[in-house]
Amino acid sequence: MWLASQSSSLWVTLMPFVLMFAIFYFLLIRPQQKKSRERSSMLNALKKGDKVTTIGGMHGTIEQISDDTIVLKVNDVTKLTFDRSAINNVTARSEAKSEG
Repeated sequence: MWLASQSSSLWVTLMPFVLMFAIFYFLLIRPQQKKSRERSSMLNALKKGDKVTTIGGMHGTIEQISDDTIVLKVNDVTKLTFDRSAINNVTARSEAKSEG
């Protein structure tokens, strides 16, 4: 009897913590992981000719791209180099051109 009441008391004590962790996981952790995966796939899908916006609000077209840097063409003569992680979003994808 004493052991049964002690284990049920343990569950009653731990249940609020388990419930709080579940709520935090589904409301905070999981959406953040999803957003991080989407951003990572967006950064990996960047290619020359995409029109993008940087985190600082600079709009431009990707002129050159490497593993960790991107050169944006801002106007006809201005080219600026940014880290790939500085890209906030893609405003327009470049058209795929078939060569041949």
